[in-house]
Amino acid sequence: MKLTTSLLAGVALATGLAGAAMAQDDPFQVGFIYIGTPGDYGWTYEHDQARLAVEEHYGDAVETVFLESVPEGADAERAITTMVLGGADMVFTTSFGYGEATNAVAGQFPDVYFEHATGYLREHDNVSTYSARFYEGRAVIGHIAGHLTETNIVGYIASYPIPEVIRGINSAYLHAREVNPDIEFRVVWAYTWFDPAVEGDAAQALIDAGADVLMQHTDSTAPQAAAQEAGILSFGQASDMFQFAPRPRVSSIIDDWAPYYIRRVGEAMEGTWTQSDTWEGIAEGMVAIGEMTEAIPAEVQASAQAMIDAIAAGEYHPFTGPINRQDGTAWLADGEVADDGTLAGMDFYVEGITGEIPN
Repeated sequence: MKLTTSLLAGVALATGLAGAAMAQDDPFQVGFIYIGTPGDYGWTYEHDQARLAVEEHYGDAVETVFLESVPEGADAERAITTMVLGGADMVFTTSFGYGEATNAVAGQFPDVYFEHATGYLREHDNVSTYSARFYEGRAVIGHIAGHLTETNIVGYIASYPIPEVIRGINSAYLHAREVNPDIEFRVVWAYTWFDPAVEGDAAQALIDAGADVLMQHTDSTAPQAAAQEAGILSFGQASDMFQFAPRPRVSSIIDDWAPYYIRRVGEAMEGTWTQSDTWEGIAEGMVAIGEMTEAIPAEVQASAQAMIDAIAAGEYHPFTGPINRQDGTAWLADGEVADDGTLAGMDFYVEGITGEIPN
């Protein structure tokens, strides 16, 4: 677990001069708790890019600090507490498993603002949650994958069986199947957000099983490297990842947290911050699709762009019926759109995906 120099200084201040009042012209300190390292060039990298955007936007008025590679659980509670004691006025905790720890610390520090990414727990008035509609982006890359696969086998490296990940698998599969009824998804659960060795092994297992397209909901670039080595197609996750698989990478899902972070920090500084549950997607720019390379035929690029435009305009929702559950029972009738409550708690596969969701 890495502490930035500024955070270490803040901890020393908190422990050595407890109770001393901060000068009124001190910068507003914003802390970030990371599940991985900014060097993952995926999930944590994009959160850190947004942190830097906050610094650039507010200049000397804001100071940011971060802790990287913080495990979910008790370690997270200690890390968040350390950050607050070090002077943080606002803390963004950037992984699903930080929910309980975030709320536990928030209850002890009611004057500090807390924002929890991809979570749902808001047990105190000073806690907000935020997430992106990643399933919108996965609908687009599923559409592309369905067109491009030649073996009709798409490999999917999944992290943990939580609704966010299950939604993504379902969305990608539905849109791949729409253009290729023979498509088969094979899912490997890695039980990690970031472990290059595990992710690389999962990628190789899927390649050995015949997958010629890889998707991932994990954070390292190891699957990209495996795809490059095998000469199969892959999609970047969270960031573009272009430099790790220039070929045969085809596109990517990009998370852009900067506008949200800048907005919420500004509201906290102005005293207009209120508790909220934010869920934004392609329309708001929180989810973007990376450059579509020449590996994608022009007509497929055009149809994918049309889907992006329709989602952005609110004219199309990736979960529009008819859709059945995996067991064949009806879920959404023809033309019916899934409600956010069901999507937020999604714990089932759609019809056509084989295998079981692990507990």
